[in-house]
Amino acid sequence: MRYFIRKLTGLIITLLIVSMLAFLAFALIPGDPARQQLGTEATEELVQELREEMGLNRPLPVRYGQWMRELVTGDMGTSFRYHVPVRELIGDKIPITIVLTIMSFVMILLLSIPISLIGARYEQTLPDRVLLILNQVMMAVPSFFIGILLTFLFGLVLRWFTPGGYVSYNEDLRGFLGYLILPAVAIALPRAAMTTKMFRNSLLAEMNKDYVRTALSRGNSRFRTLVQHVIKNGFLPVLTLLGMTIAEIMTSSIVIEQVFGIPGLGRVLITSISHRDYPVVKAIIILLAVIILGLNALVDILYQRLDKRIEI
Repeated sequence: MRYFIRKLTGLIITLLIVSMLAFLAFALIPGDPARQQLGTEATEELVQELREEMGLNRPLPVRYGQWMRELVTGDMGTSFRYHVPVRELIGDKIPITIVLTIMSFVMILLLSIPISLIGARYEQTLPDRVLLILNQVMMAVPSFFIGILLTFLFGLVLRWFTPGGYVSYNEDLRGFLGYLILPAVAIALPRAAMTTKMFRNSLLAEMNKDYVRTALSRGNSRFRTLVQHVIKNGFLPVLTLLGMTIAEIMTSSIVIEQVFGIPGLGRVLITSISHRDYPVVKAIIILLAVIILGLNALVDILYQRLDKRIEI
């Protein structure tokens, strides 16, 4: 209970700081959202009228207080551009980004764990060296470039999918998941390479410890010792990296959604920033912050469950 209260207090303080930074950033950015929305039809009277309607003429503390009160009650405001509640605008986009994040994270685990075990089992052999070279290449290539290559190869050359031919999860769940495979691969490959490098080094460090030498001296094979004893201890440092990786996946999805034409939170965020639709932008930032902070808290709990010596 003490840990829960302490963690909840930290999360609330962090969210308050994030909300203040987000609000002040968009309040102090040069430019007038009202004039932006009116475009070429902007006159001084129309601009002032729209500013009053948007609440932009009120002092910053008053606007921030009203925004926070509405946010706490679940009201994310109204979009300046689309004139609909922000909650409705981003409600059907959230599952897209979350599913893409989960698929990418699962791919990272499926790729990094077996490759790390192979590297630790066959250290300094030909398979290990080949995997190390491929790992370095994947770490050096950004996700958006991998996405472009995958789109060109599988979309334009092999024609396995139609670039930009997104399928909604409401229409065809299988088609929706199938379309997200390549974006998930583009996000997962560089992060799987980073996870593999850290996990492999962690496993090799554990293999040099006394308890491993004791297990080997009793007749256990290197692979059996690796699986039964070393993986759990070697995975602890990687668990912290995976917590940060989830945050990186969600931020990377913003760019990848543009590459593959996926109408998730990333596309809405980019569009809203370009049109100064600040209620939408601030709501998405707060939403991402809540998800990331919640996942990091979950990682802390898992870390303690895996290693009872750690006090939380």
